[in-house]
Amino acid sequence: MLAVPEGNKEAYRETAEKFWDIVKDFGATAQVECWEADVKDGHTTDFRRATKAEDGEKIVFSWVTWPDKATADESHEKMMSDPRMEAFGEMPFDGKRMIYGSFEPLVWKET
Repeated sequence: MLAVPEGNKEAYRETAEKFWDIVKDFGATAQVECWEADVKDGHTTDFRRATKAEDGEKIVFSWVTWPDKATADESHEKMMSDPRMEAFGEMPFDGKRMIYGSFEPLVWKET
């Protein structure tokens, strides 16, 4: 989850597309990038506070799925040393405010 300046929406989309080209090569099975449509301010906490979003920034909620944690863990260093990562240059968001982690599915339903 991160905050992206509203004017950087297309640059973010392009960055996410390039990122997919790399993670799929290391075993990722899916990538989802969601741009804020209706994110309300909360009373105690919320997405904006969590990312320290500034005026004019939109919240992006995204994830990558992997077949298992071992594949995800093994891919991290490989991705970081992949020369394609250098082509990103300056990111269209402040990576210091990005929230990330690893989760195991608890309930997963699809039709």
